Amino acid sequence: MAANKTIFITGAAAGIGAATARLFASRGWQVGASDIHAGHLQGLQQQLGAERCRTFVADVRDRDAMQAAVGQFAAGHGGRLDAVFANAGVLFTGPDETLTPEQKTLLVDVNVDGVVHTFDAALPFLRQAAPGSHAVAMASMSAEYGSPHFALYGATKFFVRGYTEALAIEHRKSGVHFSGIYVAFVDTQMVRDVNYRATSIDRLGVKATADDVAATVWRAVHGRRSHWRVGLDAKMTHYAVRLLGSWVAPVYARLTGL
Repeated sequence: MAANKTIFITGAAAGIGAATARLFASRGWQVGASDIHAGHLQGLQQQLGAERCRTFVADVRDRDAMQAAVGQFAAGHGGRLDAVFANAGVLFTGPDETLTPEQKTLLVDVNVDGVVHTFDAALPFLRQAAPGSHAVAMASMSAEYGSPHFALYGATKFFVRGYTEALAIEHRKSGVHFSGIYVAFVDTQMVRDVNYRATSIDRLGVKATADDVAATVWRAVHGRRSHWRVGLDAKMTHYAVRLLGSWVAPVYARLTGL
Protein backbone atom coordinates (compact mmCIF):
# COMPACT_ATOMS: atom_id res chain seq x y z
CA MET A 1 0.00 0.00 0.00
CA ALA A 2 1.13 3.55 -0.72
CA ALA A 3 0.73 4.42 2.94
CA ASN A 4 3.61 2.09 3.75
CA LYS A 5 5.95 3.43 1.05
CA THR A 6 8.88 5.64 2.02
CA ILE A 7 11.14 8.04 0.14
CA PHE A 8 14.09 10.11 1.37
CA ILE A 9 14.76 13.33 -0.56
CA THR A 10 17.80 15.59 -0.34
CA GLY A 11 17.65 19.27 -1.22
CA ALA A 12 14.00 19.12 -0.22
CA ALA A 13 13.54 22.61 1.21
CA ALA A 14 12.61 24.24 -2.10
CA GLY A 15 12.35 23.82 -5.85
CA ILE A 16 12.45 20.31 -7.30
CA GLY A 17 12.99 18.63 -3.94
CA ALA A 18 9.98 20.32 -2.32
CA ALA A 19 7.79 19.63 -5.36
CA THR A 20 8.76 15.96 -5.23
CA ALA A 21 8.04 15.79 -1.50
CA ARG A 22 4.60 17.31 -2.06
CA LEU A 23 3.78 14.90 -4.87
CA PHE A 24 4.80 11.75 -3.03
CA ALA A 25 3.11 12.86 0.20
CA SER A 26 -0.10 13.61 -1.70
CA ARG A 27 -0.05 10.04 -2.98
CA GLY A 28 0.28 8.45 0.42
CA TRP A 29 4.04 8.07 0.78
CA GLN A 30 6.01 8.80 3.94
CA VAL A 31 8.63 11.44 3.12
CA GLY A 32 12.01 12.04 4.71
CA ALA A 33 13.08 15.55 3.69
CA SER A 34 16.62 16.79 4.23
CA ASP A 35 18.35 20.09 3.51
CA ILE A 36 20.66 22.61 5.16
CA HIS A 37 17.88 25.21 5.41
CA ALA A 38 16.03 24.45 8.63
CA GLY A 39 13.42 27.20 8.26
CA HIS A 40 12.32 26.11 4.80
CA LEU A 41 12.18 22.49 5.93
CA GLN A 42 9.92 23.49 8.79
CA GLY A 43 7.60 25.23 6.34
CA LEU A 44 7.48 22.11 4.16
CA GLN A 45 6.63 19.92 7.14
CA GLN A 46 3.86 22.29 8.19
CA GLN A 47 2.46 22.14 4.68
CA LEU A 48 2.57 18.34 4.41
CA GLY A 49 1.92 17.46 8.03
CA ALA A 50 4.27 15.92 10.56
CA GLU A 51 2.48 12.59 10.18
CA ARG A 52 3.45 12.50 6.51
CA CYS A 53 6.82 14.30 6.43
CA ARG A 54 9.83 14.03 8.73
CA THR A 55 12.61 16.57 8.27
CA PHE A 56 16.36 16.39 8.78
CA VAL A 57 18.83 19.27 8.75
CA ALA A 58 21.80 17.60 7.10
CA ASP A 59 24.52 18.57 4.64
CA VAL A 60 25.06 16.06 1.83
CA ARG A 61 28.78 16.88 1.93
CA ASP A 62 28.92 15.29 5.39
CA ARG A 63 28.92 11.50 5.08
CA ASP A 64 28.22 10.94 8.76
CA ALA A 65 25.32 13.39 8.74
CA MET A 66 23.71 11.61 5.80
CA GLN A 67 24.20 8.20 7.39
CA ALA A 68 22.48 9.47 10.53
CA ALA A 69 19.58 11.19 8.75
CA VAL A 70 18.74 8.34 6.40
CA GLY A 71 19.23 5.80 9.17
CA GLN A 72 16.89 7.64 11.54
CA PHE A 73 14.20 7.95 8.89
CA ALA A 74 14.44 4.30 7.87
CA ALA A 75 14.45 3.17 11.51
CA GLY A 76 11.10 4.86 11.95
CA HIS A 77 9.72 2.58 9.24
CA GLY A 78 11.11 -0.76 10.28
CA GLY A 79 14.44 -0.23 8.53
CA ARG A 80 12.74 -0.07 5.14
CA LEU A 81 13.34 2.53 2.43
CA ASP A 82 11.51 2.22 -0.89
CA ALA A 83 13.19 5.11 -2.68
CA VAL A 84 15.82 7.78 -2.36
CA PHE A 85 16.07 10.90 -4.50
CA ALA A 86 19.53 12.49 -4.48
CA ASN A 87 18.38 15.92 -5.56
CA ALA A 88 20.62 18.36 -3.66
CA GLY A 89 22.80 20.36 -6.01
CA VAL A 90 24.42 23.72 -6.68
CA LEU A 91 24.89 25.62 -9.93
CA PHE A 92 27.66 28.01 -10.93
CA THR A 93 28.08 28.91 -14.58
CA GLY A 94 30.28 31.07 -16.80
CA PRO A 95 33.62 30.73 -18.56
CA ASP A 96 35.58 28.17 -16.58
CA GLU A 97 38.39 30.55 -15.66
CA THR A 98 35.89 32.94 -14.04
CA LEU A 99 34.69 30.45 -11.46
CA THR A 100 36.42 30.78 -8.11
CA PRO A 101 38.21 27.84 -6.49
CA GLU A 102 35.55 27.90 -3.78
CA GLN A 103 32.75 27.62 -6.34
CA LYS A 104 34.48 24.74 -8.08
CA THR A 105 35.04 22.89 -4.82
CA LEU A 106 31.41 23.35 -3.83
CA LEU A 107 30.19 22.03 -7.19
CA VAL A 108 32.14 18.82 -6.76
CA ASP A 109 31.46 18.42 -3.04
CA VAL A 110 27.68 18.78 -3.39
CA ASN A 111 26.94 17.43 -6.87
CA VAL A 112 29.34 14.48 -6.75
CA ASP A 113 30.18 13.61 -3.15
CA GLY A 114 26.64 14.45 -2.08
CA VAL A 115 25.18 11.83 -4.40
CA VAL A 116 27.70 9.21 -3.27
CA HIS A 117 27.01 9.93 0.41
CA THR A 118 23.25 9.80 -0.14
CA PHE A 119 23.31 6.52 -2.05
CA ASP A 120 25.77 4.93 0.38
CA ALA A 121 23.53 5.86 3.31
CA ALA A 122 20.38 4.60 1.60
CA LEU A 123 21.55 1.36 0.00
CA PRO A 124 21.35 -0.95 3.05
CA PHE A 125 17.72 0.08 3.56
CA LEU A 126 16.87 -0.04 -0.13
CA ARG A 127 18.04 -3.64 -0.14
CA GLN A 128 15.56 -4.43 2.63
CA ALA A 129 12.74 -3.09 0.44
CA ALA A 130 13.95 -4.89 -2.70
CA PRO A 131 12.93 -6.03 -5.17
CA GLY A 132 11.45 -2.86 -6.57
CA SER A 133 13.22 -0.19 -4.54
CA HIS A 134 14.73 2.77 -6.37
CA ALA A 135 17.68 5.16 -6.12
CA VAL A 136 17.21 8.23 -8.31
CA ALA A 137 19.64 11.11 -8.81
CA MET A 138 19.19 14.52 -10.37
CA ALA A 139 21.30 14.76 -13.53
CA SER A 140 20.97 17.35 -16.30
CA MET A 141 20.84 17.81 -20.05
CA SER A 142 24.42 19.03 -19.52
CA ALA A 143 25.36 15.36 -19.14
CA GLU A 144 24.62 14.67 -22.82
CA TYR A 145 27.61 16.59 -24.19
CA GLY A 146 30.07 19.09 -22.73
CA SER A 147 28.24 22.42 -22.44
CA PRO A 148 30.24 25.67 -22.71
CA HIS A 149 29.83 27.90 -19.66
CA PHE A 150 28.58 24.83 -17.76
CA ALA A 151 31.88 22.95 -17.93
CA LEU A 152 32.35 21.81 -14.35
CA TYR A 153 28.65 21.71 -13.51
CA GLY A 154 28.09 19.53 -16.57
CA ALA A 155 31.02 17.33 -15.57
CA THR A 156 29.41 16.69 -12.19
CA LYS A 157 26.27 15.58 -14.00
CA PHE A 158 28.32 13.34 -16.31
CA PHE A 159 29.43 11.72 -13.07
CA VAL A 160 25.82 11.20 -12.02
CA ARG A 161 25.08 9.62 -15.37
CA GLY A 162 28.00 7.21 -15.28
CA TYR A 163 27.44 6.39 -11.63
CA THR A 164 23.75 5.54 -11.96
CA GLU A 165 24.30 3.62 -15.20
CA ALA A 166 26.97 1.44 -13.62
CA LEU A 167 25.07 0.88 -10.38
CA ALA A 168 21.96 -0.08 -12.35
CA ILE A 169 23.95 -2.95 -13.85
CA GLU A 170 25.71 -3.90 -10.62
CA HIS A 171 22.44 -4.14 -8.69
CA ARG A 172 20.12 -5.55 -11.33
CA LYS A 173 19.99 -8.94 -9.57
CA SER A 174 19.37 -7.38 -6.16
CA GLY A 175 16.18 -5.65 -7.26
CA VAL A 176 17.40 -2.14 -6.42
CA HIS A 177 16.97 0.10 -9.47
CA PHE A 178 19.15 3.14 -10.20
CA SER A 179 18.32 5.98 -12.57
CA GLY A 180 19.02 9.61 -13.43
CA ILE A 181 16.72 12.51 -14.31
CA TYR A 182 17.75 14.65 -17.32
CA VAL A 183 16.26 18.08 -17.93
CA ALA A 184 17.29 21.43 -19.43
CA PHE A 185 16.44 24.57 -17.49
CA VAL A 186 13.89 24.35 -14.69
CA ASP A 187 12.02 27.34 -13.34
CA THR A 188 13.52 27.32 -9.85
CA GLN A 189 15.25 29.89 -7.68
CA MET A 190 18.59 28.25 -8.47
CA VAL A 191 18.19 28.99 -12.18
CA ARG A 192 16.59 32.39 -11.68
CA ASP A 193 19.45 33.52 -9.41
CA VAL A 194 22.30 31.88 -11.33
CA ASN A 195 25.58 33.77 -11.00
CA TYR A 196 26.09 34.05 -14.78
CA ARG A 197 23.22 33.97 -17.23
CA ALA A 198 24.55 31.88 -20.08
CA THR A 199 23.25 32.66 -23.56
CA SER A 200 21.86 29.13 -23.82
CA ILE A 201 19.40 29.85 -21.02
CA ASP A 202 17.68 32.52 -23.07
CA ARG A 203 18.00 30.68 -26.38
CA LEU A 204 16.52 27.45 -25.06
CA GLY A 205 14.21 29.11 -22.59
CA VAL A 206 13.22 28.00 -19.11
CA LYS A 207 10.33 25.68 -19.94
CA ALA A 208 10.26 22.93 -17.33
CA THR A 209 8.75 23.39 -13.89
CA ALA A 210 9.66 21.74 -10.61
CA ASP A 211 6.35 19.89 -10.79
CA ASP A 212 7.31 18.50 -14.22
CA VAL A 213 10.48 17.06 -12.75
CA ALA A 214 8.68 15.71 -9.70
CA ALA A 215 6.23 13.88 -11.98
CA THR A 216 9.18 12.28 -13.78
CA VAL A 217 10.72 11.22 -10.47
CA TRP A 218 7.42 9.54 -9.68
CA ARG A 219 7.58 7.62 -12.96
CA ALA A 220 11.22 6.70 -12.36
CA VAL A 221 10.40 5.28 -8.93
CA HIS A 222 7.76 3.11 -10.55
CA GLY A 223 9.77 2.14 -13.63
CA ARG A 224 12.91 0.32 -14.67
CA ARG A 225 14.70 2.66 -17.08
CA SER A 226 18.08 4.15 -16.25
CA HIS A 227 17.43 7.45 -18.04
CA TRP A 228 14.38 9.67 -17.61
CA ARG A 229 14.22 12.85 -19.69
CA VAL A 230 11.95 15.79 -18.95
CA GLY A 231 10.61 17.82 -21.86
CA LEU A 232 11.23 17.95 -25.58
CA ASP A 233 14.53 19.87 -25.30
CA ALA A 234 16.15 17.12 -23.25
CA LYS A 235 14.89 14.39 -25.57
CA MET A 236 15.92 16.16 -28.77
CA THR A 237 19.37 16.96 -27.38
CA HIS A 238 19.86 13.30 -26.54
CA TYR A 239 18.93 12.21 -30.05
CA ALA A 240 21.11 14.92 -31.63
CA VAL A 241 24.15 13.79 -29.66
CA ARG A 242 23.45 10.15 -30.47
CA LEU A 243 23.16 10.97 -34.16
CA LEU A 244 25.97 13.49 -34.57
CA GLY A 245 28.49 12.47 -31.93
CA SER A 246 31.34 14.98 -31.72
CA TRP A 247 29.90 16.77 -34.77
CA VAL A 248 27.33 18.28 -32.41
CA ALA A 249 30.03 20.63 -31.00
CA PRO A 250 29.34 23.44 -33.52
CA VAL A 251 25.68 23.33 -32.53
CA TYR A 252 26.62 23.80 -28.89
CA ALA A 253 28.98 26.62 -29.87
CA ARG A 254 26.22 28.43 -31.73
CA LEU A 255 23.77 27.87 -28.90
CA THR A 256 26.11 29.55 -26.47
CA GLY A 257 27.17 32.34 -28.80
CA LEU A 258 30.78 31.15 -29.14
